[in-house]
Amino acid sequence: MIIYLPRVLSSIYLKLNHRHRRAKTIIERYLCRMIEQELSESPESISQRKRTCLIASLVASLQKDEKAEAMKSEEEKKAGYETTSTALAWFIYLMSKHPQVQQKIKAELMNDSEKQVWSVERLDSLVYLDCVVNEVLRFCPLINGTLRTLTTDDRLPQSGVQLFKGDSVLIPFHTLARDTRQWSIDPELFCPERFLHVDKDHHPYALIPFGSGHRQCVGQDLARFELKVIAARLMQYVTFGDGGSKVNAGGHFSRITIMPKHIGVTIEFDQ
Repeated sequence: MIIYLPRVLSSIYLKLNHRHRRAKTIIERYLCRMIEQELSESPESISQRKRTCLIASLVASLQKDEKAEAMKSEEEKKAGYETTSTALAWFIYLMSKHPQVQQKIKAELMNDSEKQVWSVERLDSLVYLDCVVNEVLRFCPLINGTLRTLTTDDRLPQSGVQLFKGDSVLIPFHTLARDTRQWSIDPELFCPERFLHVDKDHHPYALIPFGSGHRQCVGQDLARFELKVIAARLMQYVTFGDGGSKVNAGGHFSRITIMPKHIGVTIEFDQ
């Protein structure tokens, strides 16, 4: 029922629903217990567990200044992580479906002898991983599009459609990213290699996952950087497998960002 309700009403319904409150309490209790258990480990144990335990890795990256974090508004918190977390979810899903891409990323990482030392220079050298990040953002745009309002009358050059000052124009990112006129390799294929070869010099507006112009997302560089760092670290230690067509069916739903709907992957820690 809540799927079809306005967001405000569904939020109120969930807050008043006894089953939802009970489930949330149980989840929070177990999460707190898991976090406390990990934090109680010795520094040596934490360092070792981060290499073999996904939960330990996540706990180790928790915000240390809880007071400063608590003072932020909900919108500030979401703006800081939702874009990157959504892109990371799509990255994990797509890696589970394309094991050959995972292996190429791992091969690129293994070519670097300094596996534990990270720097901007080292990240910049990961060219294939850059291609994968671009292809994830192209294949699965994080938002539907962007709006622009005309400041003067204009006319579209090819169709002749007349536009007037004050009109709002929707620029759909998904349509641009799948336009066969803009891509040499079939845009319906997930193919990071396109950015190494024939589609390297694509039209600048064929791929604008964060918008473009002076109103583009101010945080896009940080979001790309975060995604690349996390993806590189994951590929150093983890291999994602396809959990099967029933639980790893993909699909999507829209909130602030366009999120994957069904992700069910296996996780294998690389030795």
